[in-house]
Amino acid sequence: MTNAHTYLTALRWGEDQLQETTADPAAAQYLLLESHGWSFTQLVQHYREPMPNAEWVTYQQRISRIVAGEPAQYILGQAPFYGQGFRVTPATLIPRQETEELVAWILNDVVAVSQHVLDVGTGSGAIAVTLKAQRPEWVVTATDISAEAVAVARENAAAQHAEVIFAVGDLFTPVARQRFDVIVSNPPYIDRSETAVMDDSVKRFEPDQALFAADHGLAFYRRFATELAQRLTPTGQFFAEIGYQQGAAVRAIFETALPTATVTIRQDINGQDRMVRVQL
Repeated sequence: MTNAHTYLTALRWGEDQLQETTADPAAAQYLLLESHGWSFTQLVQHYREPMPNAEWVTYQQRISRIVAGEPAQYILGQAPFYGQGFRVTPATLIPRQETEELVAWILNDVVAVSQHVLDVGTGSGAIAVTLKAQRPEWVVTATDISAEAVAVARENAAAQHAEVIFAVGDLFTPVARQRFDVIVSNPPYIDRSETAVMDDSVKRFEPDQALFAADHGLAFYRRFATELAQRLTPTGQFFAEIGYQQGAAVRAIFETALPTATVTIRQDINGQDRMVRVQL
């Protein structure tokens, strides 16, 4: 059964609904592209086709949820990352472009064929699964304190046929007495004082324990700094995402704890401090 709407008029309706709110009107197009697996060019090719009635009803419901503040990725249950689709739920953060840049840095910087890699706080598994998919010869382990997040990460690994070792627990607890050539993390790094300037949908829908950290958002970097010497191999490297205002503070934490290490702060595509590498 069809209705009077084509894909183009449905899109325009969705954009009009979102224009009246604080939501990004681009979410109207995002819903159509992701639900069909279309590129923008493919959407244009379908513009004049009638949208099936059942799809129109679903589209209206999804637009209403976005109007209410829910992220489109949670509505669809998936988010793109490094060219692949990853399942996401409210137990996991929505993967973002900055994290793709962190993964690219690792892939470009670590050239050794044999590497034991640990992803701490894996969430949806985006980092761990992508590294394993891109470097099948690496042995990749991923941990998270949330059993619900690890369950989602396992699904993503299975969907991409990536053999990642998963474990539930806080920081290094699940991998006691093991050492790794590369440790990577996108830890919680937001200070509670920043809540007022955060996007409302992030505050309402994304998991608190994956967002906020004590000590002005620096608590996890301090914990890593005290343990890296025991967790990395002698020439190992640590990579992490950081808050855009934390570059100087994070550098000081690692240089103080590991005086002989080389600490590099890297900017993202927008010129903001976003990543750190610590080389023993």
